[in-house]
Order: sequence, then structure tokens, then C-alpha cells
Amino acid sequence: MPIHAEISLTGTEGIPLGAQRVALLEAIGREGSISGAARAVGLSYRAAWDAIRAMNNLVGRPLVAGQTGGRRGGGASLTPEGIALVRNFRRLETEMARAFNALAPELDSELGGDDATGGATAARLMFGGFLRTSARNELRGTIVAAHAEPVSAEVALEIAEGQVLVTTLTSRSLRDLGLFPGRPAIALIKAPLIGLAAPATPAVARNQIEGIVETIERDARGTEVLLGIGAGKSLCAVLPDDARAFAPGDPARALIDPAHIILAVE
Repeated sequence: MPIHAEISLTGTEGIPLGAQRVALLEAIGREGSISGAARAVGLSYRAAWDAIRAMNNLVGRPLVAGQTGGRRGGGASLTPEGIALVRNFRRLETEMARAFNALAPELDSELGGDDATGGATAARLMFGGFLRTSARNELRGTIVAAHAEPVSAEVALEIAEGQVLVTTLTSRSLRDLGLFPGRPAIALIKAPLIGLAAPATPAVARNQIEGIVETIERDARGTEVLLGIGAGKSLCAVLPDDARAFAPGDPARALIDPAHIILAVE
């Protein structure tokens, strides 16, 4: 039987704050209204309002701002405290998952595994483990825009001042990850999927990130270029042999297809 673990925070008045209510906050940040968020998470408008009031009472300050428009609801957004609550709740979930994974070998033996599995049975039953990726580019940023259609969605992630990456994903992924403006996220991009162009070269790529070439390394398979993009961050691109030659100090633009970006959250 699959095992599912959840975090529930309770105040002195016994008001629980769990994953469902945090998902409601994420939906408010994403949808921009309480009524839209309520529909997205399968709650009535009144139930959503009751949950918001309960969370406000638990935290001691407003988590949602700008509610107007009566029963049908109006524009709404998360306060800085609301964004911080979502971020820290999800981080707490991640830390709990790490703790379970650390106990996986012992749990595995108790759940009927053996030494050969190395804790894999328990890890799969609990949280599936954590992955390290081969993507050279792991860029942290803050979501500045999110738009969802019935099937497809688009998210804009600011990775440095004035440097925004637009990525496409499914609307289900948008909801599952709890993405909304103001939430931190990580963009993962494989180096061979990034093109480089001189600033004056016409380009039609949706994402064009300006920077300065920092280092260049070459081997028989291609050329690796490190492009500084500000805020102490850089992009790594691996170019084919026939690509335009760059030198350290050259200005350049990284060209990235939105479909080549994977978003992750902690």
C-alpha cells in the first residue's frame, strides 16, 4: 500500500494549516482572484474565504491582499508574508522528505526489502528520492508572470535584474509545482540547447539574454562558452565547431527556446 506523508501546522487554537490550504494560497498567487483560486483547487468561494481567515488567524497577519468585488471575488494577491509562508512550507516538506530518505535503509528492512535494494523500496514508497541533473545551467530566480490556458501555460522567471526567461509547460505542471508570481524557482537548461549570437545579429529566439563572454574552452567535440549575465550569474553554452567564434570580453546574446527550459522548485 503506498505511503503518503503530509505536514500539518497547528496553532494554539487548533487551526490546522496543511498542504491543501497552501495549495489555495498558491492558486491565489497564480489566478489573481479568490474565486478563480477556489475553482482551481475544488473549493467553494465561502470555503476558500474561511480557509484564508483561518490561516490569517494562525499566522497573525494577512496573507492575501486586495480582495474586492463582493461574493464573486475581485483581484487578489499574496502579501509578502503569504509568499514567505508558501515558500517555507514547501521547504519544510522538502526537508521532511530528506529525513525520510535518510531513514530509507531501516524502513526498507521493516517494509520487507533486503540489502540488495539499498533502501530503494522505502525510498520509492516515501518520496521517490532526489535527483542531481546533468544540466550545466541551474539558474535561481523569481517568477514575475504566470499565465495558464486549459492545456498549456507560460511562466516568466527573472534570473537577474532585467534578465527574464520565458518558459512553456503544461497547465497541470504549473498547478502541481504551485507556481505563481513572487515565488522563487530554478531554471534548468542543458548547455548544448543554448545558442550564442553577437548583439547586432538579428535573432528570432523568444529568450535573448545579454551578457559578456567570461571563459572559453575547446575540445574535439565543440566549444564551451561561459557568459556572465549579471548578479554573479552565468550561462554555459556548448557550441558546435562551425559556430561563430567568440573571445573573452566579447558581448553576446544567449538564445534559448522556451520549450528547452525545465522549471524546478524547492
